[in-house]
Amino acid sequence: MKKVRGAQVAAVVLAAIIGTAFAQEKAFPTHPVTIVVPFPPGSTADLLPRVITPSLSQSLGVPVIVDNKPGASGSIGAGFVAKSEPSGHTLLMAPTVVLAVNPWLYKELPYNPEKDFAPITNAAATPNVWVANPDFAAKNIQELVAAAKAKPGSISYASGGSGTSAHFCGEALKSAAGVDLVHVPYKGPGPALKDVIGGQVPVMCDNLSNVLPQLRAGRLRALAITAKTRSTLLPDVPTAAEAGLKDYEFGVWYSFVAPAKTPKAAIERLNAEIVRALRTPGIGVRLSDLGLVIVADSPEHFGRFVSAELAAARKQVQAYGVKAE
Repeated sequence: MKKVRGAQVAAVVLAAIIGTAFAQEKAFPTHPVTIVVPFPPGSTADLLPRVITPSLSQSLGVPVIVDNKPGASGSIGAGFVAKSEPSGHTLLMAPTVVLAVNPWLYKELPYNPEKDFAPITNAAATPNVWVANPDFAAKNIQELVAAAKAKPGSISYASGGSGTSAHFCGEALKSAAGVDLVHVPYKGPGPALKDVIGGQVPVMCDNLSNVLPQLRAGRLRALAITAKTRSTLLPDVPTAAEAGLKDYEFGVWYSFVAPAKTPKAAIERLNAEIVRALRTPGIGVRLSDLGLVIVADSPEHFGRFVSAELAAARKQVQAYGVKAE
């Protein structure tokens, strides 16, 4: 009789433990969610999460806060999230450079892109555009190449930092067109664009979403877009391929990840709510108007995508001799 009662008590205790664990898992989120942006305010990596946080706050039932932790090409913020409690309450807005490029530029990183993060979703992507100061003589990319060939090393191009798509875009043009351009890296696309607008550096190949407001205001002139097809937002701007640069395509994707070992239930909830927010008509239109193409995929699909992008970035780093500066 005692054995039966003991077994019953054990069963009750086990059920209570399982029930409590299940309740805790279902309770996510229990407090505010923080999205760490590893770059300064003003860039697309900062803007995108700010656009969706009001919707996320409402659907998750807790405040969603954006926290900028810039530095070292996104490594400081990424390292912070990698070491955060894996509960789903601290997320990272991770552009291409953070997950795919930095591992090949830096010998030591405070994170491993595949081991330290749990993928949530690839939120959106945008192509790059070669832009110039309006007073720069070249009116298109062919004229830029011609000017660079006429005076090797006389033309500089800006970027938001080593390993960014703007950096790869410039190095790839040097390789594809056989020209000598001087790379001028900045701490983020904002300062770089400011100097291109001010005429300190004549050209840059940055994300469409970053340069679009300046193009619309007439502060910059577009030379070419590095995508397969022309953008509906810039219908008169030719692709690089139209200018004779075949397979010359560069862009950036913006994703959300959580610390590794974050409960699957939390990842699934975050994926569902972020995807829902991205696909909300009002938000979708706003992001599209900024030059972003919504991706909003599953954690599994995005995990495979990151692995492929890591391999592709390694080849690019080796082919163009890109180094941290």
